[in-house]
Amino acid sequence: MQRILVIEDDGDISELVAMNLHRRGYEVLQAYDGMTGTRMAYAELPDLIILDIMMPGKDGFEVYKALQQDERASRIPVLFLSARAQLEDRLVGLELGADDYVAKPFSPKELMLRVQNVLKRYAPKPGEVEVVRGPFRLDKNALKLHLDGEVIDLTASEFKLLAYLVERAGSVQDRYEIQKNVWGYGDDVQTRTLDTHIKRLRQKLGPYADHLETVRGVGYCFRFDD
Repeated sequence: MQRILVIEDDGDISELVAMNLHRRGYEVLQAYDGMTGTRMAYAELPDLIILDIMMPGKDGFEVYKALQQDERASRIPVLFLSARAQLEDRLVGLELGADDYVAKPFSPKELMLRVQNVLKRYAPKPGEVEVVRGPFRLDKNALKLHLDGEVIDLTASEFKLLAYLVERAGSVQDRYEIQKNVWGYGDDVQTRTLDTHIKRLRQKLGPYADHLETVRGVGYCFRFDD
């Protein structure tokens, strides 16, 4: 049974989300403030975190940044759920590396579909547990990149993006298709998110950054000559 941690300070909303998750067979953990939610994420390592932004003490953005400092917690997919529906707030959440952003008020049915989509994207597929291209070795079970034998710390979204490109090495990938397959949809908001993630990946890949090629007017391509 997959476990989902709901970090939400509004008790009514938390119970509504938990009830719908229970109905679909998920195990639900609940925290009502950012500090408690962060501790539970470290201790429980759930399969997904549904994270409110506007909370007293430690808001959702701060919680997310704290999770990225922990090797294991940084690999947990995060879906922001917030009353802050402005485009700027959504951009901040997605550019931090979150996997989705749902604005309040929300449709429980839509939220459950988005939860399913995020979990599906991170579920390893049979026969595709490990991807190897030269010095790049991606462990899809652990969401880890081994580069020349060294483990490179990637967020869950960064790993998903790199794996998508590496699996299609040598083939130019359209921006819309990348966004749709990595984040679940390809609207304009995701455009900046994609570019931000590529920039961060290149920084982390160091001397191997050139393998991520920008194809102007089209998208990106992972180049590797055997």
